[in-house]
Amino acid sequence: MNPQAKLISTTSLLLGTTITISSNHWMMAWTGLEINTLAILPLISKAHHPRAIEAATKYFLIQATASTLLLFSSMTNAWSTGQWDITQFTHPMSCVLLTIAISMKLGLVPFHFWFPEVLQGSSLSTSLLLATVMKFPPTTLLFLTAPSLNPTLLSMMAIASAALGGWMGLNQTQIRKILAFSSISHLGWMAIILIYNPQLTLVTFYLYSLTTAAIFFILNTTSILKLSTVMTAWTKIPSLTTILMLSLLSLAGLPPLTGFLPKWLIIQELTKQELTAIATMIALLSLLGLFFYLRLAYCTTITLPPNSANFMKQWRINKPVNTLTTTLTTLSITLLPLSPMILSIS
Repeated sequence: MNPQAKLISTTSLLLGTTITISSNHWMMAWTGLEINTLAILPLISKAHHPRAIEAATKYFLIQATASTLLLFSSMTNAWSTGQWDITQFTHPMSCVLLTIAISMKLGLVPFHFWFPEVLQGSSLSTSLLLATVMKFPPTTLLFLTAPSLNPTLLSMMAIASAALGGWMGLNQTQIRKILAFSSISHLGWMAIILIYNPQLTLVTFYLYSLTTAAIFFILNTTSILKLSTVMTAWTKIPSLTTILMLSLLSLAGLPPLTGFLPKWLIIQELTKQELTAIATMIALLSLLGLFFYLRLAYCTTITLPPNSANFMKQWRINKPVNTLTTTLTTLSITLLPLSPMILSIS
């Protein structure tokens, strides 16, 4: 990709995200979301491959539809109440439309079909942006409009996302699709607690983004794209493969790793709100996701994968592990002891 075009796209991404998260007016928030959508399209389609072009087209159509719904809901609210302020969202029909629009932007069930396909058609670096940075503006809008959202609709979509994210990931062999369904499952956890404790949603999103970024950096370094390449990755950088296993277990939410913290706090908050049935249900649904995380972690430990006698193993690679990868992987594994400090900051 042309360096100038890459610079313009990256700068536009930062600009669009900044406009959305700092705006107080619906038109400015919508403008930031549109800048983000247009900025990521060249990065998705830069491979000049039919799969990449298909992914870019799907992404554009879904995001354009969601932006139209969001703008329509804000105009309907302004028409009824005379308010364009993001936090002054009171019209019932507008609240339902806004919930649907942001769910489409994020990829919550039942508007999730585009996300695994788009991630599969993108490169690992672009997939990282789609799974983390591109979800930040819609998550911020969710945080700002939490009191106005339809709680019943949001709870139903959250439980469905936690269930389907785990269920659909069971039969996948492509790593990017597995991480896409993992993202859908984690979005369910974020959405279920949004009405009761919005700050906890942001903490969950930050920790999810941290762990996912660490995994994507490791995958990019070792060029892992599917389960069969995970099994032979230990010959490239053995230490990094071990860290990948721990990062995957952290994303699964196993103690004493970082990923356990948000799930623990969410279940605790739901129990405080006397929603024990929902807490039990979402905890049991996370076991579906735990299965494919464990399968991935197990594949990283295999030293002699099943293969034919003339199968060629890849040997050590000279690609250096950068400092950012080391920092992110360390944080994605060891942040649990710092949980009191994280909670006091949030």
